[in-house]
Amino acid sequence: MTDSASSEPKAPGGIRAFITEHPTASTVTVAVVVFVLLAVVAVFAGISVGSANSAVDVTPDEVTVEQRSQPDATPEAVAVRTCSVDSLATVSAFPSLVGVVTDASSGEVLWDRDADTAASPAHIVTALTGAAALQALGADTRISTTVVDGSSPGVIVLVGGGDPTLATTNASFYRDAPQISDLASEAMARYEELHPGVPITEIVLDSTLWNTSDAWDSNWPERERTGGYHSYVPALMINGDRADPTIAISPRGTTPVQSAGEAFAQAAGLPGVTFSAGAAVGDTVLAEVKSQPVSVLVEQMLISGDDSLAESLARLVSKEQGLSGAASTLNQAFQSVLADAGLADTGGITITDGSGLSPVNQISPLTVAQFMALGAAGDGAIGTAFSMLPVGGESGDLYNRFEGDAAAASGHVVAKSGWTNQEHSLAGIVNAKDGTELAFAFYAIGDGISTDARTALDNLVAGVYACGSNLSDY
Repeated sequence: MTDSASSEPKAPGGIRAFITEHPTASTVTVAVVVFVLLAVVAVFAGISVGSANSAVDVTPDEVTVEQRSQPDATPEAVAVRTCSVDSLATVSAFPSLVGVVTDASSGEVLWDRDADTAASPAHIVTALTGAAALQALGADTRISTTVVDGSSPGVIVLVGGGDPTLATTNASFYRDAPQISDLASEAMARYEELHPGVPITEIVLDSTLWNTSDAWDSNWPERERTGGYHSYVPALMINGDRADPTIAISPRGTTPVQSAGEAFAQAAGLPGVTFSAGAAVGDTVLAEVKSQPVSVLVEQMLISGDDSLAESLARLVSKEQGLSGAASTLNQAFQSVLADAGLADTGGITITDGSGLSPVNQISPLTVAQFMALGAAGDGAIGTAFSMLPVGGESGDLYNRFEGDAAAASGHVVAKSGWTNQEHSLAGIVNAKDGTELAFAFYAIGDGISTDARTALDNLVAGVYACGSNLSDY
């Protein structure tokens, strides 16, 4: 007997069998395949038509696809500086601090604390005074002190030309200073030739090159005079009016013009002569002595920080500019002369004296740093003045600086320091450990500031020396 299952016909294998067994799935699959084929055909047809249209209808000028702009050059990577001196700039020795550090070559500001803010730079001003004197007066110029025949026999006139170095001794603090004894002996010999047998009974003291009443700034503390740092600054004086002419710091008097007259009379052997104040009216010169060249005077001023010499040179700059020599003319004179010397921004400078002792002087740290950078470049009067600045740890009033924690920078800093009862300051060039030349100016300001600020400034500059071009502004 035959099995009923075996008598049913078998479905063919392959695709036909799959369709037979799965009619719904097969229908969907076929539909998808047909859709894909139709899509492909449409795409190719579109490409063909598009290509034909492009070839026939479109010209290159009609292509309107927006072109994306490209940079002219790939931007350079910006260096990230990581060396900080912030802990050295925020010490308690600084009641407040303004300052700046720049790359001396490029002028790029690396560190800034109110760098554009005008403030008192203290004796840093003398660096500007030196440059102004070299620019306006000339490095080889010598300052004359003369004796002129009087308006009548028996009268001679001692005429001050603005040289505070006129000396009463060869051991003068001022190196190779002109001697009043030479002036007196020459004058007496010439006077006797002109007026034989007529004794000299009167010496007129002529200090009229600038107004004698303008010889002391009310902003200068009297202790600077009595302590031996600063004298009155008339056009006629001797030894910087020091009580001891052989040393830098020696008490100064209140009558420098009279003291000069008395010293001349003693050297001339005229003990009974009388003195009067006035101006020479004749032009017969009996004798003349001259100072060392201005270049030597500027160097002496900058190395020793001599305030009297700074003030006299500043007044002579004013006179050379056709001004009166009064303190009130110094700002105008300095702005003009320093601009001629190459300092770009002088409009923000306020100068009221040549020594920097007055707090009314106002110069931003950035301007001072720019001045120092110009000096380091070695050009002109500013370059000459810069070459005379003290070296930290080695010379001038910086010879005993940059010790202890700051010793690494010793010999690598050329700078001018400043000090008043309200301030310590330092500005110059540091030749950093990595070879970078950096210009800096720091003013630490506050009433009753202590000498600890001086050491703190050295430490700050030493930090800049260590950082070099890696100096961060944080």
